[in-house]
Amino acid sequence: MKNVLVLCTGNSCRSQLAEGYLKHFAQTKAKIYSAGIEVHGVNPKAVLIMAEDRIDISGQTSNNINEYVDVPFDYVITVCDHEKESCPYFPTQAIKLHHNFPDPAKAIGTETEIMAEFKRTRDLVKVYMEDFVSKNLSE
Repeated sequence: MKNVLVLCTGNSCRSQLAEGYLKHFAQTKAKIYSAGIEVHGVNPKAVLIMAEDRIDISGQTSNNINEYVDVPFDYVITVCDHEKESCPYFPTQAIKLHHNFPDPAKAIGTETEIMAEFKRTRDLVKVYMEDFVSKNLSE
């Protein structure tokens, strides 16, 4: 079984979306983790927008990258430029992938406009993670 880590700055939104979709698409093909260089808690709007797509991430937790230094990761996926630039040295032989997703937590406007940004990011993350699983975990 493969070990996959998704990294973001605060492990509150984009990495949580990615963790939810990776668990959904990979099923038993991989153990999925997410972490941040900071811990901000799981964003309630991320939970809501994933529930709209029938993915329950309400039980996921926000974790610090240091919690996983002893896990032998096969893949590490960074999902924001800030994390990629700010991440401390993380000892791993993992294949490192990066895709900068927009941060819906920084969206401004009406509640409808903000939720539209969460949905837009969710949909981008979904496509990327489904593609990642089909290309890297399909065995």
